[in-house]
Amino acid sequence: MVGPLRCVLVCSPQTAGWNQPKRLSAWRELGFHHEPIFKEAQSQHTVLTNELKAVGAEVIELPADDDLSLDGVYAHDASLPTDFGLILMHPGKTNRVAEAHHHGSSCEAQGIPTFGTITPPGTTEAGDILWLDSKTLLIGHGYRTNAAGLAQMRALLAPNGVEVSSAPLPYGPGPSACLHLMSLISLLDEQTALVDLPWLAVETVELLKSRGYNFIPIDDSERDTLACNVLALGEKRLLAIEENRKTNTRLRNAGFDVRTFPGSEICINGSGGPTCLTRPLLRS
Repeated sequence: MVGPLRCVLVCSPQTAGWNQPKRLSAWRELGFHHEPIFKEAQSQHTVLTNELKAVGAEVIELPADDDLSLDGVYAHDASLPTDFGLILMHPGKTNRVAEAHHHGSSCEAQGIPTFGTITPPGTTEAGDILWLDSKTLLIGHGYRTNAAGLAQMRALLAPNGVEVSSAPLPYGPGPSACLHLMSLISLLDEQTALVDLPWLAVETVELLKSRGYNFIPIDDSERDTLACNVLALGEKRLLAIEENRKTNTRLRNAGFDVRTFPGSEICINGSGGPTCLTRPLLRS
């Protein structure tokens, strides 16, 4: 999750229908803070993709589809790439279920096969999943990823020698909110994690410490603006939301090269940061 980013899938606001009145009308039920402003969101997304291209990543735009909702812009959640192919998630947020199959067909067109599919009653969202190394997954257990989903992930990956550990998630704002494991942890390199420490379970903190991770805590005043959601680009480079200036300063003081983009509309309004907006497909 922290190697140099080589290829990444994104879904622009235009592709997700942020300029379509029918889709926009669902903004309240999907948990947005206000009705999305399409032009501003599209402009911010363009800055994001330009930053990805600037570090040498190939950026692939997800094709448009009638089944996408406003949430489709947060392309990270519907699929999980592995060394064996793509695992299609079964999102806990029901309006997002169709995204997984769309990811599968789109990635197959790029030569990436589907390795497995999570099915009901299991639910999984990739925003709950961290690769601690090539053979270890840490998966958040909460409202978006349930016990049945965790069991299916273990069964899929165990024959290939991948261990799946669970990380209990807090109740937080409740079942209607979007609280993923990656809302509370962003891996920055092989030894460093950006964390929202008060919201992490003790066993998760102890697990990461036992693996030698050092923690950089976010500035608590920037929790609601998604300060913990930072994308590792590899080689000490990070992509963060520019509004989180205090946390970004902490990261720079720790020796990271922090690139930023404006996230008021594309990120903060819909509660999805730079990791949520990107589905990395290849790192080196």
